[in-house]
Amino acid sequence: MTTGNKLLGPNYYAIALQTSIDTVNGCNNREDAHFIMNKTIKRLAKEIQSCKKFVGSDTQLVVLPEYFLTAYPMGETIPDWADKACLDMNGPEYDALGRIAQDNGIFLSGNAYEKDPNFLGLYFQTSFIIDPSGDIILRYRRLNSMFAPTPHDVWDKYLDIYGMDGVFPVARTEIGNLATIASEEILYPEIARSLALRGAEIFLHSSGEIACTHDSPKNIARRARAIENMAYVISSNCGSIRGHDMPANSTGGKSAIIDYQGSVLQESGWGDTMTANASIDLNALRRHRQRPGMSNFLARQRLEPFADTYAKSGSQPANGLLDEKGQHIIPDRKYFMNNMVTAIQKITR
Repeated sequence: MTTGNKLLGPNYYAIALQTSIDTVNGCNNREDAHFIMNKTIKRLAKEIQSCKKFVGSDTQLVVLPEYFLTAYPMGETIPDWADKACLDMNGPEYDALGRIAQDNGIFLSGNAYEKDPNFLGLYFQTSFIIDPSGDIILRYRRLNSMFAPTPHDVWDKYLDIYGMDGVFPVARTEIGNLATIASEEILYPEIARSLALRGAEIFLHSSGEIACTHDSPKNIARRARAIENMAYVISSNCGSIRGHDMPANSTGGKSAIIDYQGSVLQESGWGDTMTANASIDLNALRRHRQRPGMSNFLARQRLEPFADTYAKSGSQPANGLLDEKGQHIIPDRKYFMNNMVTAIQKITR
């Protein structure tokens, strides 16, 4: 992080863009769903361009909400959602998002459901980062999910293909070491800590949550993850979710940018807005991490004492979606619920 006493890193603005999501749940086929996605991308192109002009030309990072192109599955089977709502890894939607990053000279982060040709029939919830040249420089697949496959469900095969750096990726860029955290995973401290130990300085948190006027679990967790990992957290929630039966504003609001000491620099209210924008001071963060003392939680953390407990007490099994030949299988909803019931029995023994 340092060369002698010289700290490296720019000072720039970031935006947690709180934008509305149009659902694809009511679509009967992939063509109709992707028509809605493309409309969303065209809208975002205008919003992001306008937001950068308003916030300033030194805006270099924009974070979008969780599942911003589709919303979430509501009863669809794994194969149905994969076919209708999931992006191809080299699909045209990523190309279009890459052009937005290029046109605005920004790093663009978001979250989408994505198919992987190595795991046909499954999908992963993927957080991504696109650089100003339009290239995808990071993909993180969510590890804790209620009713969706994760890399841990196909662990051995996933590691053979992507390795541990593909499980906990960190992008080293000119605006800092970037990592992504998917929505509810902000509540799991091991995710952020694993990324921080691999060098992450700025967590890009695409979220979908019920925001509150009081301290919700995610509000508390965002600040905790920032403090304990000495890292910025840029958290983008949606403005609303339109097109399903729940009230549109049941999920949305309170996007925030939090600094490495847990201070909320900016926080949005409700609705579509870019008011969660703030200056990211990479030099200050790196100075903070270089100081020996009580507040250097990364340097003071002892990891070895916990390894045995974690190794023996894991509640969710690895490889639950691999058969005896190491080939992945397609689960139904029962698979995820049975795993949870078994885990509850194990941890409450």
